[in-house]
Amino acid sequence: MTHSVSPQLTEVERIKSASRYLRGTLLESLADPVSGGLFEDDTQLIKLHGSYQQDDRDIRDERRRQKLEPAYSFMIRTRLPGGVCTPAQWLAMDDLAGRYANGTLRLTTRQAFQLHGVIKRDLKPTIAAMNAALIDTIAACGDVNRNVMCASNPVETRAHQLVQEWAIKLSEHLLPHSRAYHEIWLDGEKVEGGESEPIYGATYLPRKFKAAIAVPPINDVDLYSNDLGFIAIIENGELLGFNLAVGGGLGSTHGDASTYPRLADVVGFHAPEHLLVFAEAVVTTQRDFGDRTNRKQARLKYTIDRMGLEVFVEEIQRRAGVSLQPARAIVFEHSGDRPGWVQGFDGRWHLTLHLDSGRISDGLGASQRSGLRAIAEIHDGEFRITPNQNLIIANVSEGARAGINALVARHGLDGHLRHSGSRLAALACVALPTCPLAMAEAERYLPAFLDRFDAALAEHGLAQDTIRVRITGCPNGCARPWLAEVGLIGKAPGRYNLYLGADVAGRRLNALYRENLDEDAIFAALAPLFARYAAERLHGEPFGDFICRAGLLEILKIHVISGAAL
Repeated sequence: MTHSVSPQLTEVERIKSASRYLRGTLLESLADPVSGGLFEDDTQLIKLHGSYQQDDRDIRDERRRQKLEPAYSFMIRTRLPGGVCTPAQWLAMDDLAGRYANGTLRLTTRQAFQLHGVIKRDLKPTIAAMNAALIDTIAACGDVNRNVMCASNPVETRAHQLVQEWAIKLSEHLLPHSRAYHEIWLDGEKVEGGESEPIYGATYLPRKFKAAIAVPPINDVDLYSNDLGFIAIIENGELLGFNLAVGGGLGSTHGDASTYPRLADVVGFHAPEHLLVFAEAVVTTQRDFGDRTNRKQARLKYTIDRMGLEVFVEEIQRRAGVSLQPARAIVFEHSGDRPGWVQGFDGRWHLTLHLDSGRISDGLGASQRSGLRAIAEIHDGEFRITPNQNLIIANVSEGARAGINALVARHGLDGHLRHSGSRLAALACVALPTCPLAMAEAERYLPAFLDRFDAALAEHGLAQDTIRVRITGCPNGCARPWLAEVGLIGKAPGRYNLYLGADVAGRRLNALYRENLDEDAIFAALAPLFARYAAERLHGEPFGDFICRAGLLEILKIHVISGAAL
């Protein structure tokens, strides 16, 4: 008789199980004066509190030669549903960037703030100050539902504002119940014993989990890249309900065919009041069926592919106690932002500003951080961080537009008026020097790459065209490179895999075109494609669509969202 051996749980699962609902030894780590870093297990747990331990890789080798520990610091990420904050909250974050971080703010592709360069002794006062401004970092990272994304321009009907309210409800509903965050960072009363996590359980999710809400015809949240997605169905200004999408995720591992990007499947329609029950059903199904023995196979996309989509949908309907209706027909036109001024349904105005890679700082001929601080001091509306790392100065009265325009021009915030369409649409992850996973540059490389990219387009008479470029330093996909018409994914220092062929609305993955290229080889590969695009494209045909129609990819593995999802 043979006995099967159960696979071992991952080390991260052990850490979560022993953490006493995310407490671990974080208090002891923070109090330890010997190191600028945390105890090893706590470097995993702090992610669920909204922070990552990092070090400056630019000086890592030099510090090693000097027999010094790495130059540890921490990235802190906020939970900010839909990316909406008040001017007072903006000023609070700006103050913390100068007081405790590296003097910059960064707007993320999930509509949140990131502070970089916070040292260990400043972690607690920074998080406490955020909390005083009614901003928290709970569950901004780690094996839980992260910041809920939402359409960044909910201004066209009152129903758009309802969608933002649902994003807040979803974020609150999926928060961990543990009081560890309040005990550790806010000196809250200790309540250990008798705690429970009714949605997550004691070991939370097998892997990170991402949710988003989109409002057609704009797919700025790249809905199909999320584990859980809701597509708002609005008719005659009324929110009728949502199409439910499940199983998206873009991360993979170079050379491992068992890992892959996947777009979410649209599985049905439900009324607005059922959003939270379906969200909880999807999360708890992933909690119970997700792989806890192999983190590379732990995302919901792999759970669905193992279970089968039909079985998965039956399970979530059983847990929700509600049957899904057939998905409603929708149309997504593009996944970008609308730069410049847009007027809302109520007559107020909204100005979308472009910020390279979402980084806000003073220097290099501009004073963007100072300019946005000046705007926050006079603005009586709100700020909205977009999924494309840009910023909307929202709800501006007609009389206030001139003053804001003057500050925008004075502080070099008018890139939306000066830059090419491709530059306005580009995304990049942080990568080096702080991300421990980065294999190549991304944010620091993007401006120089785009200079050469714009020049190459101009050589072929394409200077007025917008081609969507995204660069990441590794294949984890933080800037969603698989949904770019031209995607670069870091392979080694100065070398990238080149992906082509996604569409402009985020409904089709691109595919690998060439591997392990340096910059000259990238542009040598792109030049003949630009030439053919200029000569052979159909009227109004985007570059990604042309690449596919013309058969310019040798092997094209495309997952196209079809049927009612279009």
